[in-house]
Amino acid sequence: MKTELIIRSNSSDIDFALLKDGKLVELHNETLDNKFSVGDIFLAKIKKTLTGLNAAFVDVKSEKDAFLHYHDLGPQLLSLQKFTKQVRSGKLKEFNLKNFSAEKDIDKHGKIDQVIKAGQELLVQVVKEPISTKGPRISSELSIAGRYLVLVPFSNRISVSQKITSSKEKDRLKRLAKSIVPKGFGVILRTVAQDIKVAELDKDLQNTMQRWNILCKKLQKANPPVKVLSEMNRASSILRDIFDDSFTSIVTNDEVLHQEVREYLQKIAPDKESIAKLHRSKVPVFDYYGIEKQIKALFGRTVSMKKGAYLVIEHTEAMHVIDVNSGNRSNKANSQAETALEVNMIAAAEIARQLQLRDMGGIIVVDFIDMHTADHRKKLYDYLREQMKSNRTKHKVLPPSKFGLIQITRQRVRPERNIATIEQNPNINGEVEAPIVLVDRIEEELDKVFEKKNESIDLHAHSFVAAFLTKGIMSQRFKWILKYKKWINIIPRDAFPYLEYKLYDKQGNIIR
Repeated sequence: MKTELIIRSNSSDIDFALLKDGKLVELHNETLDNKFSVGDIFLAKIKKTLTGLNAAFVDVKSEKDAFLHYHDLGPQLLSLQKFTKQVRSGKLKEFNLKNFSAEKDIDKHGKIDQVIKAGQELLVQVVKEPISTKGPRISSELSIAGRYLVLVPFSNRISVSQKITSSKEKDRLKRLAKSIVPKGFGVILRTVAQDIKVAELDKDLQNTMQRWNILCKKLQKANPPVKVLSEMNRASSILRDIFDDSFTSIVTNDEVLHQEVREYLQKIAPDKESIAKLHRSKVPVFDYYGIEKQIKALFGRTVSMKKGAYLVIEHTEAMHVIDVNSGNRSNKANSQAETALEVNMIAAAEIARQLQLRDMGGIIVVDFIDMHTADHRKKLYDYLREQMKSNRTKHKVLPPSKFGLIQITRQRVRPERNIATIEQNPNINGEVEAPIVLVDRIEEELDKVFEKKNESIDLHAHSFVAAFLTKGIMSQRFKWILKYKKWINIIPRDAFPYLEYKLYDKQGNIIR
């Protein structure tokens, strides 16, 4: 399988598109001024405790206070509080926990007002970003993620990802980890650590320990509430979590990002550094790789699938509902039961892709086409679970109910990805203008531009309009070239509304 990561950067945010064999499977967005990302660590202040909820509201400088439940405090809370106090007061100069005396674990059935008080300082980590009217969800059980392992301070536990099924490999990794992990720290070995040598593990451990030391140094002079450790930039964190040998290219339109990607690849996979490429074409990077077209096809209320079948995806306050329809597909199967199974299997693969693509969380109910045999229901259930394995977010798939519905729960850690795919009708009387009407408007603009500029230009327009302007030998573009004696490069843009167009000079600066 060929995997590509396409990164589009602009002045306000960065978009990340993951393609597998040319198909869009993940789409992420990072706002450059985003103050809260999963993994960020803050020195926060407890605002108030709520004994009825056994939780506390915490000030982390967000619009809505962060929510901290007792079960998210972590058993080593007292050790964390003691360590924070000693570092803040200057009594503790070394941060490796070698000589740090840990406190006893808190009672897992205790009450929150027995262990933390209003006004108290506490190190916390974001586990869920602010969503809708809710503030961030936080935990004081800290962890620092690396490429092959996750470092857990104040713990002595060494565990291995459940996705590594070989008990022999699990035992090997645990032995290696025990030989290199310093006292006072635990680790979780990630799936990508499988078959990795001790030198690679140790290098990753040193990198995470370095980040822990950075956190502690910032802690000494921090004025809460304040962020003391940021999660990696989105490009590096995506590569850290999903990069493997199947990656064939990582393309970005930004020189600074390109350099960051190269440097990170140099650390984790030096032999793959050459796959990082800078996009230099005049065609925008998402249009060049066909991503805009896929976004428009995949983010609507209705999602088309092969053989005429389609999904209808509805969003409510409480849950997401997905309806599977066979559509107008031709029935080449031997029976209605086989047709239903075939459509349902196609839908299962697309649903797994949609959940990851839109980052849908919470409860998802899927109404598949009715199947009357237990064998077909089990086959569909097993296939859906298999397809969902590629979802890195925690999830659970329940067997079909008596009504034939399948329920899925998927962890929600950040706002769902919603992209508007419906455009307003460009004509007030309910009819769409023909491209020929737009031609006169564009030509008026060209008259003004070529009065001032004596150089060729680029015209970006909707794909339909671009096709109309370039069709045939005596195309409209050819007529313009004869009229202005200048070359006009027409670039189709899938992201543009029907009547939108833009003119650029040869340096790439927008003219009108």
